[in-house]
Amino acid sequence: MEFIISFIDFFIHLDIHLAEMIQNFGGWTYFIIFMIIFCETGLVVTPILPGDSLLFGLGTFAALGALEIEWLLILLSIAAVSGNIVNYAIGYFVGPKIFQKENVRFLNKAYLDRTHQFYEKHGGKTIVIARFLPIIRTFAPFVAGIGKMTYSRFFLYNVLGSISWVAIFVLGGYYFGNLPVVKNNFTIVVFAIIIISMLPVVIEYFRHHFRSSQV
Repeated sequence: MEFIISFIDFFIHLDIHLAEMIQNFGGWTYFIIFMIIFCETGLVVTPILPGDSLLFGLGTFAALGALEIEWLLILLSIAAVSGNIVNYAIGYFVGPKIFQKENVRFLNKAYLDRTHQFYEKHGGKTIVIARFLPIIRTFAPFVAGIGKMTYSRFFLYNVLGSISWVAIFVLGGYYFGNLPVVKNNFTIVVFAIIIISMLPVVIEYFRHHFRSSQV
């Protein structure tokens, strides 16, 4: 329970916690945020780690001069690409066994099934589309590995989606994060980013639920 409260507090006061992180860890901040972005998609058991809002917040601090925008774009793109590669490899080698089990500890089977349905509908483009969808992006490379998607094809979609995702949110924060209307309502903006990011997932869930109830 304490962890959940701390996690929610991190989101609500993202700007404050990022400022504290930069002040306390200095250059090591790059390593910490690299690992957060890497683990969000590199480990199939960590879909709740912050992504979109964190990138936006980092871009905001880069605009203030607290972080280097070039290093953020390079390091976080590498983190996103390499995280997907690791997750793909896990899905490729051990995924089929996990997918067949009904209950897997630390793994939400419902999320996995939903991502598989999304993958079946959109094919390889899922890797790009999923980059902008929380939770789905964590399971998309895993499902691609299970489906034995051609690695060269996966890698192309992975690089395209990862770099686009990092660039859009980091540069969004860099150019718009310090506008008075955004800066004075940063918490609201963070929640807006989360809600807008989650909206396609929620819509797809209810569409699937509605179609299933009609059968």
